[in-house]
Amino acid sequence: MIRLAFALFLVAAVAVGTLALAGEPGRAWLEWMGWRVEMTAAAAALLSLFSALLFTLIWRAVIWVVEAPRRAARARAEAKRKSAVEALSRGFLAVAAGDGSEARRLAQKSAELAEEAPALVRVLAAQAAEAAGDLPAAKAAYNAMLGFPEMRLAGLRGLMQAALAEGDKAAAVRHAETAYGLARTARWAWRALLDARLEAGDWAAALELVQSGLERKIITPAEAERGRAALLAASAASLEDALEPKTRAQALDFATQSAKLKPDFAPGVVMAARLLADDGKTAKASQLIEAAWKVQPHPALWLAYRDLKTNETPKARAHRLAALAALKPDARESRILRVESALIGGDPAAARAAARLLDHDAPTARFAGLMARVAAANGEADEARAWVFRGAEAAREPDWSDLDPEGRAFAYHREDWARLTVSYVETGQLIHPRHERRERTMNDLPELPSAYVESTPFIRAAETGGALLPIPDDPGVFDAPPISDPPEGPKGGGPAPRRKSGARRRLASGSRAAK
Repeated sequence: MIRLAFALFLVAAVAVGTLALAGEPGRAWLEWMGWRVEMTAAAAALLSLFSALLFTLIWRAVIWVVEAPRRAARARAEAKRKSAVEALSRGFLAVAAGDGSEARRLAQKSAELAEEAPALVRVLAAQAAEAAGDLPAAKAAYNAMLGFPEMRLAGLRGLMQAALAEGDKAAAVRHAETAYGLARTARWAWRALLDARLEAGDWAAALELVQSGLERKIITPAEAERGRAALLAASAASLEDALEPKTRAQALDFATQSAKLKPDFAPGVVMAARLLADDGKTAKASQLIEAAWKVQPHPALWLAYRDLKTNETPKARAHRLAALAALKPDARESRILRVESALIGGDPAAARAAARLLDHDAPTARFAGLMARVAAANGEADEARAWVFRGAEAAREPDWSDLDPEGRAFAYHREDWARLTVSYVETGQLIHPRHERRERTMNDLPELPSAYVESTPFIRAAETGGALLPIPDDPGVFDAPPISDPPEGPKGGGPAPRRKSGARRRLASGSRAAK
């Protein structure tokens, strides 16, 4: 207002000055109560402007004095609001830091100051009670939030977490179900319900929940597809050992759906192939594994493929496995499979040539075991022992097929399937619970004799003057016991008796036998 008056005064002053400079000052007079005042028109204009400006200043001063109490009240309210915001901020920081006592003090202070944010005050009070370990107070605060529509969802989540902290899973599920019915996009409620269904092994209910999450756009279509594949495989696993034909047919249907939905999900493909083979549909099982291998090779796939036929010769089996590896030749598992197939077919030279194509950097126990078997098959027992030593110190592959000692892949418990499903839905990666629990699995490292005497026949031959003893190309096929060290010669320094060149000895072979 004052700035506008000054602006008008300046404009009028410029206009009056221009008029005076133009040579036409004009005349103006004022008569009032017998008084007569005469002046130029420019002077009269300037006097009017000064009068108006003075009146404006006096009016603003009067208004400022009148509004002083209201202005002071606003200042006090603003200071209180800033103090409340600071108390809330520091309170939530104290909760995040786990300082329960400080959080509760700040929650009480913010309750006294923050009149415009009661929701935040209630949330802080509840979380402060949780941070202080006072669950009854926290539950009371969360229950109080249920009476306000805008805070009900937060209250239900707090009550669910409090119930979980007390070990009351049934109450936690009830709160999650209520929240899931209130909010279509409450992902935490959906996840809590999914965990409860998985923990109970209720795969059908979990499938419905995954579909509901997709419809509500809580999860993406890719996550929903992975979830359905994993849950169908879990359903098949729960019915696989049933004796009733209808139940086994249902298991096959679940496994087949899983394999078609996600060919890169090895558990579903392996179970489907195994069930098809049990029904005599070996050709269809082979096609299923081959299609999955083209998408994502996995060690459990070639082991299942190997076991589809049990009445073939080692060379025929090796040829069949090599054909599977050729479906995706550049993959690491395909290169490993070429080595395995050469070992199964009894071709050490081909196994050595295929092993040269593998990446030797940072070998795992599985890789070291494979190289040890290649070296043993080629008669390099010392090299085989060196690989066994490296493999004993190497890490195990988390992507191993998780076979148990009986050779059955993915023999998971209900809890294992639950963890596998959650991990696969969220990341798309397979986990292996038995590997994580460090349970006993099939050994990746072959068993080799510990004495170096048996691995250096040329030394004995040189000492006795005899011919070199041959090392079998396929260790472990001979049943004769290993030859012990030659007896000491007769007293008097006579030559020690020679070993019989025809004697054969047994060397333990790989970690897994071909079926």
